[in-house]
Amino acid sequence: MKLKSFTTFATQACAAVLLGAMAHAALADQLDDIRKAGKIRVAIAMGTPLYSFADANLQPAGSDVDTAKLLAQDLGVKLDIVSVTNAARVPTLQANRADIVVADLSITPERAQVIDFSIPYAVISIIVGGPKNIVIKGYDDLNGKRIGLTRATVNDTLTTQNAKGAQIVRYEDDATLITSMVTGQVDIFSSTPSNLGEMQKRAPEKQLELKFAQKEFDLGIALNKNQPALKAWINNWVKTNLKNGKLNAIYKKYHGRDLPESVIKGAA
Repeated sequence: MKLKSFTTFATQACAAVLLGAMAHAALADQLDDIRKAGKIRVAIAMGTPLYSFADANLQPAGSDVDTAKLLAQDLGVKLDIVSVTNAARVPTLQANRADIVVADLSITPERAQVIDFSIPYAVISIIVGGPKNIVIKGYDDLNGKRIGLTRATVNDTLTTQNAKGAQIVRYEDDATLITSMVTGQVDIFSSTPSNLGEMQKRAPEKQLELKFAQKEFDLGIALNKNQPALKAWINNWVKTNLKNGKLNAIYKKYHGRDLPESVIKGAA
């Protein structure tokens, strides 16, 4: 009886080890799987001015789109853009509907608990903006006011933590937030300088301006955890294209400024 129990235990243990090894191998081979498939599925949050948007010919454009195109080109595979909302960026990756995410996704400790990030490839600035005739110098001035922002973003986290007396109106994506500001559904917003620029262009009569800067975040290319080969390749790719200036050129083309020195030094 004891021998049978031990044999059963040993068999089950061996099976568990084998299954674990197979699972690890499957995860570690995602880079090979992408190459074999001949394409890489990249989740991009379309509708984010300067980062990812439809151009005059209704084709994907922006710094994140160009970054994804360059990555796919250097990997030697076709780019398959998976269009997502801001809130769906991490869930899409976790559900394996995309291989990686290049979608102005800030590197934060909370996100790093459930997904992995490359070293920073770009940055995003978070600001509060509103009409010229409304005085807003800091979070305290938001008390009692309605402020619009995009759900599940660092804007959401920062504003929720620091403007506890504000009435926060959450939208599913940047495009809807911009429309809400332009049409007067909200008068104050937390977003990015690029979105402020789009609002100013579409509604100059509102005299929208930057009120105060909230924070600047590093952006990372996101991938699922336990993907050592894929992560190593992406990190090396980011370093290479920071050193040769290609990622800086992409960023400057759309944002009108160079990447911060802190990001460039990440290539060292």
